[in-house]
Amino acid sequence: MKHWLSAFRLRSLPLALTCILMGSFLAQAKGLFRIEITLLGILTAALLQILSNLANDYGDSISGVDSPERVGPQRAVQAGKITASAMKNAIFVFSGLSFLSGISLLLVAFLGSENLLQNFGLFLGIGILAILAAIFYTNGKKPYGYVGLGDIAVLIFFGWVGVMGIYFLHTGTFELLFMLPATSCGLFAVAVLNVNNIRDIPSDALAGKNSIPVRLGRKNAVFYHWSLLVSGLVCTLVYVGITFHSVWQLLFLISVPLMFINAVAVKNKTLASDLDPYLKQMAISALVFTLTFGLGMIL
Repeated sequence: MKHWLSAFRLRSLPLALTCILMGSFLAQAKGLFRIEITLLGILTAALLQILSNLANDYGDSISGVDSPERVGPQRAVQAGKITASAMKNAIFVFSGLSFLSGISLLLVAFLGSENLLQNFGLFLGIGILAILAAIFYTNGKKPYGYVGLGDIAVLIFFGWVGVMGIYFLHTGTFELLFMLPATSCGLFAVAVLNVNNIRDIPSDALAGKNSIPVRLGRKNAVFYHWSLLVSGLVCTLVYVGITFHSVWQLLFLISVPLMFINAVAVKNKTLASDLDPYLKQMAISALVFTLTFGLGMIL
């Protein structure tokens, strides 16, 4: 069991919560919050995150990316703690669990609504795409994560789709202005991935995994990281400036020191073992940002 829990990479789960909580806070600010939507959304997002982690463990091990040269945390399949066939079965199980949880979420959200079939069909398609994106990041003949497309996928699913989707499930409406905080969530999620990819530049380059940091080189990847954090904060500042009605809306600035600590660590810590803890720190920073932003919205 401890090997499976390690493979789940539970430290990444705070990141899965951010888009669900952000969309829910926005719904609460409009007076249209539904607790059952938030809880089922959190369950679905957590299952998808675990699915992604298991698929990544399997794909990187099978492809050889998780080689002895990799310095980060040891993966379960690579280390022989879990067999490749058992991991493959787990991917199928969590795909099914994610699908069932997502179906439950859609039924609770749309049952009795006027556009039941239209909305259900649209979100069912989005959910299936999310499952496929989780699996094929490092699996298949041409994993999109190996050609540097992981960042845009994270921005889409952890930002725009996650936030705007859960907001629509709460309210049945879409507000273009909310794309600003949704983009912030997405950019901070990309920053978590970027810390991971900067840590793994040497081993990824040897294995032919052309992530953004491998393509840019470490120096430019650090600049890219700072750009992600600054852009995320700027998006939220613009949103607050447009909608300003209370000083409480600036409460999210509490998270800025955490972002700065992460950015400095990414710049200065060149050893993979020293940089690894800042994956979790960045995920927690993103969660703190979301919680303080949401609290500021509803106070």
